[in-house]
Amino acid sequence: MDDKLFKAREKIIKSLANSYRLKIVETLGNKEKMCVSDLEEELDLNQSSVSKHLNILKTAGVVEAKKEGLKNYYSLKTPCIINFFQCVDNVIQSDINDRMNVLNNK
Repeated sequence: MDDKLFKAREKIIKSLANSYRLKIVETLGNKEKMCVSDLEEELDLNQSSVSKHLNILKTAGVVEAKKEGLKNYYSLKTPCIINFFQCVDNVIQSDINDRMNVLNNK
C-alpha cells in the first residue's frame, strides 16, 4: 500500500486521540449540526478549548464548518466515522470477553 495513504490515516486517527474530540465527534453524530456555544454547553468546556479541538478535527477532515449568520455550525464531514467507533466498541467488548474467559478458566 501507498505510504501516503497510511500517513493520511494516521492524521485522522491522531485527531481522534483525545477524549474531548471523541465526545465532539459522537455528539455531532447525534445532531445534524452544532455551533461552538452548543458544544461548550454539551461538553462543559470553554470556548477556546472547543474551538481548538474543532480546528484539529477540521484540519484532519473529520468535521466541516458552515457559516450561518454570525455563527459557524459544525457537522461531521463523513458521518460514517461513527462506524469506526462501533468497531472500536466491538474490540473493547471482545477484549473484555477474552479477559473474563481467562479469569473463569483459572
